[in-house]
Amino acid sequence: MYAYIKGTLEEKLADSVVVDNNGIGYRIYMAINSIGKLGELGSQVKVYTYYKVSEDNISLFGFYNQEELRMFELLISVSGVGAKSAIAILSNITPSKFALSVISNDVKELTKLPGIGAKSAQRIILELKDKLKKEESLAAENDVELQTVIKNDDVVHEAITALQVLGYPAKEASKAIEGIDVAGLSVEDIIKKALIYFSKN
Repeated sequence: MYAYIKGTLEEKLADSVVVDNNGIGYRIYMAINSIGKLGELGSQVKVYTYYKVSEDNISLFGFYNQEELRMFELLISVSGVGAKSAIAILSNITPSKFALSVISNDVKELTKLPGIGAKSAQRIILELKDKLKKEESLAAENDVELQTVIKNDDVVHEAITALQVLGYPAKEASKAIEGIDVAGLSVEDIIKKALIYFSKN
């Protein structure tokens, strides 16, 4: 319903903010680190939003950028992960590190997150990787050249796969990485640079 809300930052709490838009104050629940990035009270902000309706509650969840929103949507698509749990996860791990943990089967890293035990971590990895496999099979059918490029560099392959975990098609991920000098960079550094590219394009 709401893609984003622009307005004046009126209030900051531990788990939410209030943004005034044309005299209406919107209570938006956000990750702690995202709240910290918004700036001072009275400043003009743009918050990407997810509108959630349940039987007994209507809530707006907010995100500093589209990468956070994508990660949130991926998390709540996993069985057993609710909106508030997803926000708590976002407060404790960056999208790039989260994607890397998924593709590397790093259960230990995910269990450091609040409310995520070993079984939940395994379920997140399994369900997101299952989605990824389906997308990769389609990409393989439709773009043989892209698959050849991906397979020729393990670091680039991992970075592209991680970006796919965050919801970016393989072709877009490959294009973002083309302009990056990957020599000496870790997979996570490549992912971060690619996310900066996406934020500007």
